[in-house]
Amino acid sequence: MYDSLILLMVLSLFLGCGCWLFFVWGVKKGEFDDLERPKHRMLDDDDEEKGEKK
Repeated sequence: MYDSLILLMVLSLFLGCGCWLFFVWGVKKGEFDDLERPKHRMLDDDDEEKGEKK
């Protein structure tokens, strides 16, 4: 019984460290720099970027 408990504790430790390292990698890469801009990007007009054709 204690062998399985130790195995689960070690497994959860490795899994937690792996998730933490994945999060740190995302922060260093800049994935969490601007969380507000993607929500409002759909409201911007695309005509300004492409140039208006009239």
